[in-house]
Amino acid sequence: MAEGKFATVINCMDGRTQIPAIELMKKQFGVDYVDSITEPGPIKAMAEGEDKPQIESIKRRVEISIKKHGSAAVGIVAHFDCAGNPVEKKEQLIQLDKSVELVKSWGYNVTVLKIWIDENWQGYALN
Repeated sequence: MAEGKFATVINCMDGRTQIPAIELMKKQFGVDYVDSITEPGPIKAMAEGEDKPQIESIKRRVEISIKKHGSAAVGIVAHFDCAGNPVEKKEQLIQLDKSVELVKSWGYNVTVLKIWIDENWQGYALN
């Protein structure tokens, strides 16, 4: 097991979202480190469930973070101006809810947090 306390974030690859998501996870859970799993607009794939290899890849990386780093929380990010998932906030929030349910269905004993990153690149916990 790695030293320090860890959390995990499933985030868009968009560089503007990285720091706000990491800072929010550190503050919310009092962790030292945040493992980042990035994809272009991951909540779209997770909500739709059609790209099984992509979802399995995300799941495998979450599992590594939980089992090897002892991560006890997983944040899932949706954000303003997403190039990989260019839909309105309302639709992203629906996708975010479905993504949370998917991660919970994997059966890990972790807290799952919904995160919205706004147009000012500030992160907000939605749970």
